[in-house]
Amino acid sequence: MTTFGIEEEFFFLDPETMLPADIAEEVHDRLAADPRWGEHVHPEFLASQVEFATPVFDSLAEAADQLVAFRREVDADAGRHAVCVASIGTSPDAPRFPSITDTDRYHRIVRDMAGIIADHQMSGLHVHVGIPSREHGIAAMNAVRPWLPLLTAMTGNSPLWRGAVTGYESWRTVQLRRWTTAGCPPRFADAAEYDRRIHDMLGFGGLVELALIAWNVRLSEHVPTIEFRMADAQLTADDTLLVAALCRALVMRAIDEHDRFGADPAVARPLRSLDEPDPDVPPELLSAATLHAAHAGLSGGAFDPASGRLAPAHDLVHRLERHLAEPLERTGDRELVRQLLGRLLRDGTGASRQLAAWNRGGVAGLRRLFAATITARASTSSDPGRTAGLMGGRSPGPSWDRGRRIQSNG
Repeated sequence: MTTFGIEEEFFFLDPETMLPADIAEEVHDRLAADPRWGEHVHPEFLASQVEFATPVFDSLAEAADQLVAFRREVDADAGRHAVCVASIGTSPDAPRFPSITDTDRYHRIVRDMAGIIADHQMSGLHVHVGIPSREHGIAAMNAVRPWLPLLTAMTGNSPLWRGAVTGYESWRTVQLRRWTTAGCPPRFADAAEYDRRIHDMLGFGGLVELALIAWNVRLSEHVPTIEFRMADAQLTADDTLLVAALCRALVMRAIDEHDRFGADPAVARPLRSLDEPDPDVPPELLSAATLHAAHAGLSGGAFDPASGRLAPAHDLVHRLERHLAEPLERTGDRELVRQLLGRLLRDGTGASRQLAAWNRGGVAGLRRLFAATITARASTSSDPGRTAGLMGGRSPGPSWDRGRRIQSNG
């Protein structure tokens, strides 16, 4: 079974102003001393953030139990500090310049990136999927590129910035475009070309380490995974699980095609159906499509990875579901994904839910939404009261780079 892991980031917020609350150090120190979480909770760039880097999972049910348990734990910590906590792409309001976690690395990034940091107040969701080799990872990157704008449209959850409606579903995506690398990566011939080209960028524009490569999908440099980075932090555990299921299925299909057709399926399988994504989408078109997705979300048209034109977003979501039917059947996730996609199309993205809460009640409306979503039970959770130490009857494993490897059996 192809394994996966999840990185979720959380904002602590002043409940009256929705400004970031710089309490993450105290929360992190307490959680780090707890054997259930110690190896999986990390400080983040902002002094108002913590990150949960999960153990390695085989199933969505395992992931659901962990995500829900950690969210409830971090919500309890927020209550102890009289603040609220939310899994969102940007804080609804923000200072002119953020408080940064006190580490040498983060202070160096501030010096290198200068004024860009003023707006770098954001949280993302990252999904790691196991790959058999870096060559398989490059094949997967090439295969998923055409779908990245649609995934961006499905995961927008940052419509508010500095107390105002931006008009964008993912303002975080817009902010990230200022960095040296952002958006959809180019297509690569093989792993050697990928490694050469990313190393060639080092030293330019503040890119002093490979960990700062911010493409929407990239290969990990410390674990054998492909990492999806296009999503804003998601309101609920269910929202996160849907993204993880889709990312895993996309990689599984790409690995299957690589093993069947070789490094370039477009050559080995020239008769592409009208519904199949075009692997040669030009980078400038994907860049424009990503900004369009950040703006429009699922309302109206979205980028069609087969035709390269705009098509109704809801139709494309259903096509993505059909595209992934076989790997979702293999993982046992097809019915759950069908339900979660139906809920997404009915209730809207996190951004649309935030805007509805804002329009109904302003800050109070957001506060109620964040309180309800941070602790919501996941659809596939086996027990709403389950704790991390009971995950599948075993304690959480160690960090990815020291414990069980995220893997793919193809």
